[in-house]
Order: sequence, then structure tokens, then C-alpha cells
Amino acid sequence: MHSEPDGARPQSLYALVIYLPDPLGAFLDDLRLEMVPSCNPHAHVSVLPPRPLPVAPEAAIEEAQGIVAGFASFDIELGVIEKFDVTDVIYIGVERGADRLREIHGSLNLGALAFQEPFVYHPHVTLAQEIPAGQVEALLALSERRWREFRGPRQFRAETTVFVRNTGGKQWTDLASGPLRANRVG
Repeated sequence: MHSEPDGARPQSLYALVIYLPDPLGAFLDDLRLEMVPSCNPHAHVSVLPPRPLPVAPEAAIEEAQGIVAGFASFDIELGVIEKFDVTDVIYIGVERGADRLREIHGSLNLGALAFQEPFVYHPHVTLAQEIPAGQVEALLALSERRWREFRGPRQFRAETTVFVRNTGGKQWTDLASGPLRANRVG
């Protein structure tokens, strides 16, 4: 893979995500905007965290879709609000479905999709990141309070993954989706 010269457009990053359906997704998008008004939310669980690709996106998409199709749909249930100590990212942990997400991640993080990730894969839904140090505890308390107040479903059926691209900044673009369709019981 080539590197970008100084002043050139930043390298694209790619990820594979599962979007959360409404009303849960809409609630978490609203909460994220309340916490970080400058963000562009679309609540999701990353199956493959952001990474550069050594191949054309079309080849990576085809590889990802072939692997994902070998997995059955399954339920994901969100747990409690937590914070990654190293990065101060506030998130909701995945309580049910985390093992299946780790299994899919392990199957995907090979070949053209392989990447030496900076952190161990930990299934979650990000609520706030890049928070000024003085605001972390207040936003953590706010997110815990709002999550306790939420009366909607905290689980959903994961049926489709979406391959996304970021070309710098905070804007992600959906490139392709692929169903979880194997006949395994999930």
C-alpha cells in the first residue's frame, strides 16, 4: 500500500458495522449528539474497527460479504455504560452477542481485511470520544442517567453488516451491505 504525500488527501479507512434499529438507534444517536454536538452519529457496533486496506475496496467488500454470509443472524443486547481508561471513550458494552461478534471479527481480521489493531477487539457502541479531559466524568454521569431513563428495547437482531468508508474527518459513507444468512441457530 502506498502512503500519501504531505498535503495530500488523507488515506481512506474502512470498517464493517452493524447498525442499531430504532427506537434504540435513534435514542443513542440523540444521546451522542447531546454529549458531543459536533459528531455525526449513526449508532452501530463495529465488527471490524477502522483500518486501511491493501486491496481495492471492491475486493475487500467481496471478501467480507463471503465471510459474513457464513454466519447466522443473532441477538445483541446492550449492557451498561462504561469508559475505556486509556482513551476516555464512553460506550455501552455488549452484554449478549459479544462472543458471536468476536467470532465474526476473528474470521474477518485475516487476508485482505487483516489489520494490527491498536486495542483488543471489544464489542461496544461508542457514545462519546475525543472528549476534553475536564468533561469526561460529567458526560459519563449524563450518559448513565439517560440510559437508566430509556424505556425502549435494549436488544435487537443483528441481520446485516454494512461496509463503510471514512476519507478523513467524521463522515462515514455506506459502501455495501451483506446479510448474516447461514442456517446456524443463533
